[in-house]
This record gives sequence, structure tokens and C-alpha cells, in this order.
Amino acid sequence: MSVKNEVLHILEQCKGKSISGQELAEKLGVSRTAVWKSIKSLKEEGYLIDGISNKGYSLSLSSDVLSPEGIRPFLKDEFKDIPITVYKTINSTNTEAKMSAMQNAGHGTVILSEEQTSGRGRMGRSFYSPSESGIYMSIILKPDLNIADSVLITTAAAVAVCIAIDKFTNLEPKIKWVNDIYINDKKVCGILTEAVTDVESGTVNSVIVGIGLNVKAAIFPSELKEIAVSIFNPNEDSCIRNQLAAEIINNILDVCGSLEDRTFLEFYKERSMIIGEKIRYLKNNQWFEGYAEDIDKFGGLVVFHDDGHKEVLHSGEISVRKQN
Repeated sequence: MSVKNEVLHILEQCKGKSISGQELAEKLGVSRTAVWKSIKSLKEEGYLIDGISNKGYSLSLSSDVLSPEGIRPFLKDEFKDIPITVYKTINSTNTEAKMSAMQNAGHGTVILSEEQTSGRGRMGRSFYSPSESGIYMSIILKPDLNIADSVLITTAAAVAVCIAIDKFTNLEPKIKWVNDIYINDKKVCGILTEAVTDVESGTVNSVIVGIGLNVKAAIFPSELKEIAVSIFNPNEDSCIRNQLAAEIINNILDVCGSLEDRTFLEFYKERSMIIGEKIRYLKNNQWFEGYAEDIDKFGGLVVFHDDGHKEVLHSGEISVRKQN
């Protein structure tokens, strides 16, 4: 770890409190000049660090730059050492994670970026990822699953994100099967799950869970203004992206470590915005109508049709047709 990163690590642990340059130098076994250079570099990167005469340096509580050093203090002990990389800008965290997975990156490896220039969603759609306003994150998982069961990962990830939002707000987000999270009928988060598979054995070597979460109020493009929303409004204290990212990581690694017990599916059903609703769904390039009846034990959507037959969807595009 560089001196700059070590300084940041200490400042994040003491966020809002002052620590002298001399104390930092002694803790790290470096000169005060090295500390000063590190502070200067961190300020240039956007960290809000106050230098207070006779007190030292303090990382402002309103500083909200994503970093491994800012995330680790909020991770559970068993996850403290997972690899975390944060980029200033990247084309897609999922693309980078897939490349890392193919190079044998370990379970729990996390890649984040302050901005995505080519953020991806399902069905080839783009995901709007403006700088310094969201959490754009991909986690590499190594589950013991068959390809047919991999939809469970997406289901579990949606639950993990909802629980994290619950911890910091009273918004009670809802889930639109299979991978979107809504607040007040507007999308706040999308989840893209991609598998790196072994075709011969039919097993999943790695699963990449990509999460795009709108945290701070952003100026959405005109085509998104009526359908997208952020967790926080402009006048709210929203400098918690590191804590929120850590909570999501904790929840995903927890729930994905116990997929077989399926307990998370009850939460998923409780927060579903489509169970009991009439829906349209796309299958084989054709739209069908039915009623969303249930979520099965594999995360599939059970659809009931007027003619009495049922169908289970494991992927696809759906839209909700609210009943009057």
C-alpha cells in the first residue's frame, strides 16, 4: 500500500476527527513531508480534507469519494480482505470484472467506478452512470451452481440491495422481477448478472453481479426523467456511498453463501411489485399476457393464464399492467 493510501486509510477510520501530521508520520514511519505530499494528492483527487492549525488534518464528513479505504471499515470482519478496485472512470465494471474472472480473480473481488462510459443493462440496454452520483459496482462470485440455477443469484442480489437501502432510508424499495429495484414506481437500481460457464460440465465457474444504483440526485436525460429516481434528494445528507457500497457487498456475500436455504425468497416476494398483477411478457419475440402468481424456489416467475395453464419464466422482459 502506498503512503497516500495508508494516509487515506487512517483518515477514513477517523473521518470527521483531526489527526496531526506528526502522528500520521509516526504511525506510518515516514516523514511529515511525505504525509503533506499525500494530503495534497488526495485533495487533488477530490477528497475534502481540512488542515486545522495546531490540530492537524481532518477528512470532512461531507467527503464522498469512493475508495477501498472508505469501504473497508464498514465490511464485516470475514470480508475485510477481499480485493477492491475503484476506478475514476471505466467503460463498464461488468466488462472489467469478466476479464478479471477469466484471469482467476477470487470470490468476492469487487470492482467499482465513479463513472461508467458504457454502463450495460439487460437486453443490450445502456445504464446511465454519471460521475460521482451513484454506485456502479460488480462483484465476482464463485457459487456452486448449475447454469439453470443462476437466476437465484440475481434474485439474491436484489434482496441484498433492498436491505442495504432499508438500513439508510425509510423508502422500502420494491422489486420488479427479475432485476430492477423501484422507489415510488421509478427505477432506482438495475442488476445485471452474467455467468462465466464451463460448457462441457454445465457448471458456473464465476458469476458477475453488476449493480447500478442511483444514490445522489442527478440530472437525468429527458428520456429518463419520468422513469428514473435517486435514493436521496438534493437537500438530503447523502455522503454515504462508501457505507452503502459496503453494506451491499456484505449482504451479497452473506446471502450468496447460503443460497440453498432460499430464505431470501420470502423477502423477495414481500417486496415484489408484480405478484398479483396482470403482466405482459416477451417470449420468442412475441408478447403474451397473464397474472404474476408467485416466485418459485429457483427465482422463476410463475405466470397464470386465463385459460388455466401456468408457465414459469426464468428470463425475459415483462411489463406491469396495473389493475384499476
